[in-house]
Amino acid sequence: MKKESKSGRRHFFKLAALGGLGMSIMSPLSLRTSLAGTLAQDEDGTKTNIKDALKHPRTENSMPGKYPGKVVKLYDPESVVDDKPQEVSAYKMLAKGMLMLTGEAELEDAWRQFVNPNEIIGLKVNPVAGKPLSTSHAVTKSIIRQLKEAGIPKENIVIWDRREMQLHETGYNKENYPGIKIQGTEQQDADGGFYDKEGILYGDKMIDKDWYYWADCEQEYDAYTLPYMVNSGKYSYFSKICTQEVDKIINVPILKNAGPTVTLCLKNLAYGSITNTGRLHKPLWSETCAEVCAFPPLRDKVVLNIVDGLRGCFEGGPGANPQFICNYHNMLIGTDPVAVDRIGYDIVIAKRIEEGVQEEDSPRGRKFMKLAEKLELGVADREKIELIETEV
Repeated sequence: MKKESKSGRRHFFKLAALGGLGMSIMSPLSLRTSLAGTLAQDEDGTKTNIKDALKHPRTENSMPGKYPGKVVKLYDPESVVDDKPQEVSAYKMLAKGMLMLTGEAELEDAWRQFVNPNEIIGLKVNPVAGKPLSTSHAVTKSIIRQLKEAGIPKENIVIWDRREMQLHETGYNKENYPGIKIQGTEQQDADGGFYDKEGILYGDKMIDKDWYYWADCEQEYDAYTLPYMVNSGKYSYFSKICTQEVDKIINVPILKNAGPTVTLCLKNLAYGSITNTGRLHKPLWSETCAEVCAFPPLRDKVVLNIVDGLRGCFEGGPGANPQFICNYHNMLIGTDPVAVDRIGYDIVIAKRIEEGVQEEDSPRGRKFMKLAEKLELGVADREKIELIETEV
């Protein structure tokens, strides 16, 4: 396979962020025939297999977790200096937030409510917008430091996302994180190729075909785009990273917009954990954000959501347009991804209105949160959310 240039990858990622993915020659996968009795129809009439997710019994770790409807919002004006997130400040914000969320007096005890030394802990970061607006190393390194202080061996920590090459290009590598596993679903070899000697996509080896999100819509991908989607057809398969390789997941999204809504906890998880997402953006964006998170590999493993709101954006997301990047100086922490998303949504929408990007809030921007609430993943009603605000 011809080596992929970095400029080519950047061009693809820009298109992907905008939802404009190429279509042409690849044949869709043949469909399975075992869906009878498992389909539900979404509001726009598109059928999905969400009922498959609901058949699995919930566990003690299932969303919305230990603290449903509770969100801690931290603010530190010194958390960003010269547009650079500060690790010292991020560590203090995280420590204070964990104590306030859990009510514990000791930081180790706070972390031990969620993770244990014998578990593999996956940190789901977001590098999709490149170096200008990825999950900051200040926040990620603070989480790792506190995990280690709570007795979690660094060998038991995995930093992961959908595309391993994006992780590397944004500084998530062995040089910056010695002893920490860095892994993505979609991978390239040392020569930049996506296929092994047998012509099989590396990404195909990283997906678990026992777990999938089926939706009655599809899109064909050209030869250039397919490696970034892994498969076409009506199935979106879950990554083995979340189904097989980690025991618990800490979700670390960024405070940014996606048009007149946000791409925070639910979006970071849903679109970062499955394949073949190009087909889902236009017809089922809200449904995908909610329904994919209702499947056990995410619903029962995500124990914490820590939103990196030191820097974010209010327009142009989920990509990074410099003129819309701002310093929010915030961090949001909670076990309830829906409640955290709602608080983050309020912050971003207020900024958009302040900057004149939109005139007022619209219920359409909150649709995915209402769908997630119906699936019992968390609290979307602002009046029912306990928000604890503090300045560090």
